[in-house]
Order: sequence, then structure tokens, then C-alpha cells
Amino acid sequence: MTGRAALVALALAAACRGPASLASQQFDGRQALRWVEHQVAAGPRIPNTPAHRAVGDWLVAELRARADTVEVQEWTHVTQTGDTLHLRNVIARFRPAEANRVLYVSHWDSRPHADQDPDPAKRRLPVPGADDGASSTAVLLGVADALKHSPPSVGVDLVFVDGEDYGDFDGPDVLLGSKYFAQHLNAGYRPLFAVVWDMVGDRNQRFEQEGYSLDRAPEVVERVWRTAEDLGLRRVFRAQRGGAITDDHIPLLEAGIRAIDVIDLDYEAWHTTADTPDKISAVSLANAGRVALALVR
Repeated sequence: MTGRAALVALALAAACRGPASLASQQFDGRQALRWVEHQVAAGPRIPNTPAHRAVGDWLVAELRARADTVEVQEWTHVTQTGDTLHLRNVIARFRPAEANRVLYVSHWDSRPHADQDPDPAKRRLPVPGADDGASSTAVLLGVADALKHSPPSVGVDLVFVDGEDYGDFDGPDVLLGSKYFAQHLNAGYRPLFAVVWDMVGDRNQRFEQEGYSLDRAPEVVERVWRTAEDLGLRRVFRAQRGGAITDDHIPLLEAGIRAIDVIDLDYEAWHTTADTPDKISAVSLANAGRVALALVR
């Protein structure tokens, strides 16, 4: 879909949405925060660990209780160092027969090493991943909960990808789940747009417009930020260009999907052992969840 065609499609979809429907979006941020705490309490979600398996099983069960259909993609990945990772993506669909679809993505794994920790002695320790992984996963689980009770106006695919944060971002052992998902798309699958949600729960929440998103899917950026403004979240969703980051939207863009990244890059605990639930706010989780719901209603 060209940028102009995508703009037309999004404009037509927006014609069905009025201010009243936007104002009525509800999202339980306190429950989302409990889900963040649950994930972190289980332990680091590092592939091949008991905590990773336990949280993956929990996520599948929670989604099967809410979505119309749930698919689990399982595969193995051999790293540069020869380790075999057992990975799985979880795909929850609402209104699966609907042709017009919206795709949301979160990674549910956490990083094995706190490489940005200010204490060098802690840089080989795992990252708890409260914001970096658990926050966006909790938000999309909250979206699933809301859509179970009030179905969306379009088809919605919630994809929880694995292995996003495993290796170094200048190597091949990152974004593993989004790469696998993008390489195994069903024939003809082209959602109206896609949003990757990442690091969305910071108490001092601020989203700028990510660089690759602006360059390659500007109409989707405009739609998301306009929706946030309509919801009174202009101070959180800043209409200014931010940095460009390698994230799960890149494999989607390369597969021809109009995808953007909603990510709060100004997070002091990023890739440190301090990425814990006390840094996360129920209000911040609700802000992201309200926008996500408004976009599909």
C-alpha cells in the first residue's frame, strides 16, 4: 500500500469515529500494573529459563480466555555463540474473519544482561524488564480484556513476540520474534496499519515520534498522535521528531506493513537492573491503553 493509499484508508476509517467514542475509551491501568508485577515476580523472561516458560504459558492462557482465536508460533534460533533458543510468539485475534485489520505488537521477553547499568559489577545480571517488555505486554493484555467485552470495529491482531532483546543490536540475535512473524505472514496479509508498543509505562511518560516511523509510515504516526490529542494526551504524545531506533517495527516495515514504533526512549532504567515495577505508573499504562483502544473503535 502506498503512503497516499494508506492515508485514504485511514481517513475512511476515521470517518466512522467521533469525539464521543474517543472520550469513552476506558482502560484499567491498575490491573495492567498488576500484570507488570506478575511478570517481573516470575523472574527474568530469558529464553530457555523456567521463568520464560512460565510467563509464556500464563500469557497463552490469559489470551485464550479473551480472544476469538489464539495461535502460538514455536521455533528455535541458533545464536552466534551456538546456543539454541526455544522461542514462541503468541498471536491473539479478534474478529478473525474481518478483512480490515489492525496489528499491535509487544515483545514479552526480557534482556539477559544489564549492559547499561551504571554499576559495572551488575552488567552481567539480567534486566527485570518491568518497562522494557512487561509494560507493553500488560497494555496489550488489557486491550484484549477490553475487546472481549466490547468488540472492535475492525479485526485486531495482538502479537506478543519473543526474543526481541536477547543479543546485541548490531548483531543477528535480536528482534527474533518480529523477524519470524514477518517471514511467516499469511498470503495477502496487509493490515491497515501496525503499531509496536514498547517501554510504555514510565512514570515520567513521554512519547516522541520515532524517526524510522516518521520516514516510512508518516500517516500512521499522524493518526496515532491525533488520536492521543483527541483524548487529551498531547503533553504525553509530543508531536516532535525523536530519535530513530531499531525495534520490532523494522522487520514489519521490510515486509511491506505500514508500521510505527510507540516507544518512550527517555527512561533512565533502560537495560539496567533498576527496570523494576516501582518505576511504572498505572496512569501511564492507561494512557497507552486508551490510545490503543481508540484506534480500533
